[in-house]
Amino acid sequence: MVAARNRIFDAGLYDPIVDAVAAACTSSGSILDAGGGPGRYLAAALSSAGDDAVGIGLDLSKFCARSAAKRHPRVLSVVADLWAGLPVLTGGVDTVLSVFAPRNVAESARALTEGGRWVIVTPEPGHLAEIVGPMHMLTVGDGKSGRLARELAADFAEISERRVRTTVRFDESALIDVAAMGPAAFHRTRDELAAAAAELAGRAAVTATLDVTITVARRR
Repeated sequence: MVAARNRIFDAGLYDPIVDAVAAACTSSGSILDAGGGPGRYLAAALSSAGDDAVGIGLDLSKFCARSAAKRHPRVLSVVADLWAGLPVLTGGVDTVLSVFAPRNVAESARALTEGGRWVIVTPEPGHLAEIVGPMHMLTVGDGKSGRLARELAADFAEISERRVRTTVRFDESALIDVAAMGPAAFHRTRDELAAAAAELAGRAAVTATLDVTITVARRR
């Protein structure tokens, strides 16, 4: 999964989302990427925030942690379960990232400074809709925005909400990787994903939609 994610990132296929996350992290300080995977979003956020910013990449996977530590010289990687509590001091970080990741609302609120920012990326139902079925990927349910608003109500004030919607082209190998970087990797073998990609793409690249919402909320 980590190798597949890094190939997708290195090919620039998710750059519109990466760039939007980086644009939301312009203030210096400390950035905690909770459930940060291989570290691409955190690395981009640190580059945008400036030379004084430092990052903590947190993931349950040691393979993700190793990848994140190599992505940027100012990243500290921690292997931890975010549901067991974020291993940082109360009020210890200026920004929390939750990009395609589970959200521990209480712990994110505890970890942030007053006025600290929580940058949250959630997929819309149209995200990768053209390939979700053929590649046996999980669909995105409706009602996520309403659920997020309810989660944030007690401790956060919403600063902004930005929709990122664009199209990208996936060749056959990229189709395999974009499926393998998510939960489909747990219940489909790579050979099964390769067969699905070959049937979908053949010799031609497939156009699919990136469709996410980036919410920036401020700790009250």
